[in-house]
Amino acid sequence: MLEILHDRTFRHLFAAQVMALLGTGLATIALGLLAYELAGSGAAMVLGTVFTIKMLAYVGIAPIAGALAQRMNRRTLLVVLDLVRAGVALCLPFVSEVWQVYVLIFLLQSASAAFTPTFQATIPDVLPDEARYVRALSLSRLAYDLENIVSPMIAALLLVVLSYNTLFLGTVAGFAASALLIIAVVLPSPRPSKTRGIYDGITRGLRIYLATPRLRGLLGLNFAAAAAGAMVMVNSVVLVRGTLGLPESALAWTLFAFGTGSMTAALALPKVLERTTDRPVMLGGALLMIVALLGMAAATAVMGPRWETLLGAWCLAGLGYSAVLTPSGRLLRRSAHAEDRPALFAAQFALSHACWLITYPLSGWLMTRFGATPTLVGLAGLAIVGAAVAMRLWPAGDPTEVEHTHANLPADHPHLQGQRRHRHPLVIDDQHPRWGTTL
Repeated sequence: MLEILHDRTFRHLFAAQVMALLGTGLATIALGLLAYELAGSGAAMVLGTVFTIKMLAYVGIAPIAGALAQRMNRRTLLVVLDLVRAGVALCLPFVSEVWQVYVLIFLLQSASAAFTPTFQATIPDVLPDEARYVRALSLSRLAYDLENIVSPMIAALLLVVLSYNTLFLGTVAGFAASALLIIAVVLPSPRPSKTRGIYDGITRGLRIYLATPRLRGLLGLNFAAAAAGAMVMVNSVVLVRGTLGLPESALAWTLFAFGTGSMTAALALPKVLERTTDRPVMLGGALLMIVALLGMAAATAVMGPRWETLLGAWCLAGLGYSAVLTPSGRLLRRSAHAEDRPALFAAQFALSHACWLITYPLSGWLMTRFGATPTLVGLAGLAIVGAAVAMRLWPAGDPTEVEHTHANLPADHPHLQGQRRHRHPLVIDDQHPRWGTTL
């Protein structure tokens, strides 16, 4: 897997991702401490609002950013967005009112909503070989998992001798380092074949996404991952500290179990995807998450809550979570031309976070209102719905090449080359506005 780091451009991009993730992790910890200082016992409400603002920015800004990425040089755009994020982070230590936090977080997350899908859409252009791209996806997944482990460790060490405001300076350094790494390489910036209007540019990624069967299935799998992930992210602290009465360190080990499962799957997936297709791997991942939630619910109902059961369930959920998310970039890569990838990755970014916008508050409400077992069963039910939708909308044996007839183009159109019926890799574009055998 590490062989792809010999590619200088990808090496710089991966290092930039790691630096930005470390900075983001430090900011997350510092924000919790800042919220407590500003709001005291109301800190939970402040953080809940911050996370809601984050998701709203992701859902609303990403499609607009996808259209912008088609018009600008990608390296310039990524560097500017990193500098914007660094500038916002530099302002956070100086806030004195809660509303100032909300404004700055909206600006920070709006820049992230533009940065992340543009960054993700650039990787397949840097690594056009599919096998190498799959390794890059797995390495990227590992970076996300490691960030959840490394950032808290760095923060803990810094907080021994420095105030929490220093963590924001670490965030600034992370984004600045990311910008320097990106500016040192030349990135491909495929341009659209024709100039598009604002509405067309903003909605193009969503239209391609929703018109492609495999991506409609991916949306169902995103919902399944969000249901299981919300249980882990939102309710682990309640299970560990409240239900089990364990110390704070136990929460770290519980989340580490989830991360371990995710990292294990990310390491194994490049070999697995060489021998099989995406659909069974991703549906299998959804099944693992469902089994983990239902197994935990059954064990809790029969034996009562146990930490070792929770660790095993979360590790299994992490395996399934990574098995769903890691191959998704390969689906997106296959489903659009290079110039449309920023818009398509932006659509995936917005739609997947729309799923989280539903499951995050629902997970917390179910836990508060009904307790652990009904919450596990309820979220498993949502994951089952997502997996069932994926199986229904994403047909087995999903072909790359589709034989089709063009009734929508004149006989002398260059695309036809004298043949109305032909066969080639089908993606949604101007000549192929919908999926099917007759266009």
